[in-house]
Parts: sequence; C-alpha cells; structure tokens
Amino acid sequence: MKAFWLSFVPLFVAVDAIGVLPMFMSLSQGIDPRRVRRVVIQSVITALAVALLFMAVGTALLHLLGITLSDFMIAGGILLFVISMSDLLSHDKSQRRVDPDSLGAVPLGVPLLAGPALLTTSVLLTKVHGFPVTIIAVAVNILLAGVLFRFAGFLQRILGKTGEKIVSKIASLLLAAYAVMMVRRGVELFFL
Repeated sequence: MKAFWLSFVPLFVAVDAIGVLPMFMSLSQGIDPRRVRRVVIQSVITALAVALLFMAVGTALLHLLGITLSDFMIAGGILLFVISMSDLLSHDKSQRRVDPDSLGAVPLGVPLLAGPALLTTSVLLTKVHGFPVTIIAVAVNILLAGVLFRFAGFLQRILGKTGEKIVSKIASLLLAAYAVMMVRRGVELFFL
C-alpha cells in the first residue's frame, strides 16, 4: 500500500488534472454535453494507452539509445522544471480551438494528460516501485482526471476562476519541487 501512495502522489502532480481543467473547460465550451462525455472517455483511453505503452517500451528504448536512468532522471527533471516554471509564470494556459472529434485524443489525452511529466515520472517509478504498482497508480490518476473533467462545470462553480488558478499554481510549484528532486537523484545516481 505504501508503494502505491509513493507512486500515486508524484503521478497526481505529473498528470496535473486540476491544472489542465481550465483548458478542458475552455476547449469543450459550447460542445453538446453528450459529445463532451465522449471527449472525456477519448481523453482517458488515449492517455492511458500512451502511458502504458511508454511504460512497457520506454526502458527498452532508453537502453537501445544508450541512455542511462540517471541521464533520463536529469533530463526529465530539467524538462519538468521548465514545464512547471512555464505554468507558474504564465497567466493562463494557452487556449486554442480544435476539432471536437479529436479533442479527447489531442490535445487532452496527449500531451496534456499523458505528457512529458507523466511519461518521465511513470518510467522512473516503474524502476523504483515496480510495474504493477505504477500501472495501478497511473490508471487511477488518469481515471481521476476523467472524473474531474466529467464534473468540470460543477467544479468550476465551486472553485471560481481565482480558485482554479490558485490550485493550478500550487500543483505547478509541487511539480517544480519534484523536478528538482529528480535532478538531484539523477546526479547522485550518476556518481554512485
């Protein structure tokens, strides 16, 4: 149980469903509610498929390219730090119109839910806590994102625009701290 929570928390921060929620609401605005349900299902299935595929072949791909775990940790940490800083310093996540038929797959499923943060974190957690625990933690986090998207209208009324921004910034700050920890551990691993 402890391994699950040690996997769940960093993945929760990496998925950043609360931070993605304002973009989801913006992109799905004006779309028929039945179609929005399909968008949510499509985003969950796409993100889960991409994350599981990367977890399955990511390590082999890294080995094939001659990339060590410490290399990946440092690069992933730097990338996560840049992403978190971008989110922290921006006023709003970019808003753009996309085709409602592919909205769930791109950009919601990939790269917003199953983006660099989730892929990097899931591969690293697989090494630390094992494949089964990490799969469950990834699946639970992506399903939670789907539930959050499904009740987006209700949550928007509760949080308000200011509340959404505050929660998003706190999640980005946690992601930045996690990124620094990844770089530190990658450097430590490199010198061991």
